[in-house]
Amino acid sequence: MSSEPQATKQKLPVKQPSRGAGLLRSSGVVGIMTMLSRVLGLVRDMVIARYFGAGTAADAFFVAFKIPNFLRRLFAEGAFSQAFVPVLSSYRENRELSDVKRLVDAVAGSLGLVLLAVTLVAMLGAPVLTTVFAPGFLGDDVKFALASDMLRITFPYLLLISLTAFAGGILNSYDRFAVPAFTPVLLNLAMIAAAIFLAPLMDEPVMALAWGVFIAGSLQLFFQLPFLMRLGLMPRPRVDYRHEGVSRILKLMVPALFGVSVSQINLLLDTVLASFLQTGSVSWLYYSDRLSELPLGVFGIAIATVILPSLSRKHAAASSDQFAATLDWAARAVLLIGLPAAVALALLAEPLIATLFHYGEVTGRDVAMSAESLRAYSVGLLAFMLIKVLAPGFFARQDTRTPVKIGIIAMVANMVFNLALIVPLAHAGLALATSMSAWLNGYLLWRGLRQDGVWKSQPGWPKFLIQLTLANAVLAGVVLWLNVPVADWLAAGGVKRTADMAILVVAGVSAYFVTLLLCGVRLRQFRQK
Repeated sequence: MSSEPQATKQKLPVKQPSRGAGLLRSSGVVGIMTMLSRVLGLVRDMVIARYFGAGTAADAFFVAFKIPNFLRRLFAEGAFSQAFVPVLSSYRENRELSDVKRLVDAVAGSLGLVLLAVTLVAMLGAPVLTTVFAPGFLGDDVKFALASDMLRITFPYLLLISLTAFAGGILNSYDRFAVPAFTPVLLNLAMIAAAIFLAPLMDEPVMALAWGVFIAGSLQLFFQLPFLMRLGLMPRPRVDYRHEGVSRILKLMVPALFGVSVSQINLLLDTVLASFLQTGSVSWLYYSDRLSELPLGVFGIAIATVILPSLSRKHAAASSDQFAATLDWAARAVLLIGLPAAVALALLAEPLIATLFHYGEVTGRDVAMSAESLRAYSVGLLAFMLIKVLAPGFFARQDTRTPVKIGIIAMVANMVFNLALIVPLAHAGLALATSMSAWLNGYLLWRGLRQDGVWKSQPGWPKFLIQLTLANAVLAGVVLWLNVPVADWLAAGGVKRTADMAILVVAGVSAYFVTLLLCGVRLRQFRQK
């Protein structure tokens, strides 16, 4: 229990969400917003594929975009969010409003200064970063120069999106999930507009995408500021590294870099190794990764976003049973959605790639190669999603030692798997290695929670797993029955491919949920408060 005097504790002048809202409703809100973002993200990738294909320009842009995007996930949405939200939640539970405001101001100033310095250094050293992250480009002067030039434009996105994640962390801690979840929509709109309208005006058309990324970062940050003002927590940046809250956040961030973001490190290692393979490998991995991230982002990250503040508050209130019940709920919710998503991605790899990307410069071979890596990523999709909901079980308790040990083990394993599989399977081997290391990571996280006594399985698991198995078997049967040969998908026009895919999706989803209903699964079983 906190020793802070509770009688004088000042609350924020905002309406608190009703207890009945619960995790299911909050996850639904985040999931809907994220679905909108991911659908637009696929539209964005379709536009990029149509205009730039999978050649030199596309490979160069994907590297220039992946470097700040990787660091965003590693620092802003990975380590920082997992360290900041528990500390802010603790302040919200046990401190006065003035203490919360001082924490927000100190974090804004301290984080902003570091990010500004890192951004300036990175822009000056763009060729060095390109060499580190895509050493295979060194043999191609045009590709290397193009990637370095675009990196100078895209890297400030890290500064802007990190501050956006900071604002989003505050909003999430006060159960305002919709705004941060909607914000990525602006990135996709900006890049789509850049590809369609700005690219024709530039000497090097692909540079328009880099400028689209920069513009998007600015839009995302300024979009959230009015909502912070409404909460009364608009930051007034103040550099103060000796602030107790800032010190705690920094102490938690260092190991969290590995503990929560190992999957991102592994994906980046895939890009580094893919740069040594034939032209197109980086793009094939990018397109397949984007498809596998749709269910991960819509459901896995949505659930993780919602449970972290909830787990942090339950830990601060010493509610161990509710803490365990929340983790169990999250794992079941992930299995409910993640398993059929993985089955569908594996069975419909070529049709999905063809429907979304087989336009303009993307050839039938590009579809086949992307489908290979998509199947490999589908093997680890469930593991990726479980990692997202198991890691908060450590970070909500401000335990960062265990995840960092697990992260290092998984990262080393990924490199071993990469070296073993890259020769026989090329780019698909890199994707499969990432999936294998994700399963190792997820298992070790689960075992750690169980050993700590935090994971306590709730009743009904055997029955639930049998219900899932039956429903996924029916889903697979329906999809295989309705699907047509790959050649038919490649020969069809875009409208027919889209219509046929819609029929497959509706039929598969309907078969899955009807089977679950017949097996006794009900929505009320997933209501969590």
